Amino acid sequence: MAEVVLYHHAQGLTDGVQAFADALRAAGHTVHTPDLYEGNTYETLDEGMGYARSTGFDTILERGVAAAQALPEQVVYAGFSLGVMPAQKLTQTRPGAVGALLYDACVPVEEFGSWPDGVPVQVHGMDEDPYFSEEGGDIDAARALVAEAGAELYLYPGKQHLFADSSLPGHDEAATKLLLDRTLAFLAQR
Repeated sequence: MAEVVLYHHAQGLTDGVQAFADALRAAGHTVHTPDLYEGNTYETLDEGMGYARSTGFDTILERGVAAAQALPEQVVYAGFSLGVMPAQKLTQTRPGAVGALLYDACVPVEEFGSWPDGVPVQVHGMDEDPYFSEEGGDIDAARALVAEAGAELYLYPGKQHLFADSSLPGHDEAATKLLLDRTLAFLAQR
């Protein structure tokens, strides 16, 4: 069974992120869910992004990196949207990563150096999500990661951002089930 660090999105450590982590735990995995927002959650993405801006994206990233320091090196780093930043940085810079799961976002690899040899990665997003799929954005970074590291890129039909968070109005149950199935298959190999 895998050990996973799952970072939340810009609306905070919501009940939906916790439910996703619980689904991974139910399959036998150890899942850590650091709270980068110090207990704050937000009703809307705009409110959550406002908190991230006022706190500072570097501070949020530093909190994510610090949260992993006491954990074993052999972990899978995962993140939803904003949480992809620490997940991807740690995968690329902390020795021992055994995989990465990037949901709703992908940072250009060069932001954190290069992709480590042999570390598998999946990127998941909706094909019409304006935050993920617009030309010149995360989708391009994901395609570059596919080319560089052989990442698996999964696109789901729809326009929702954060579609796998069951506590948000944009939750897509069918897409989440498929994402969870793919995630569990990935983790079973770690």
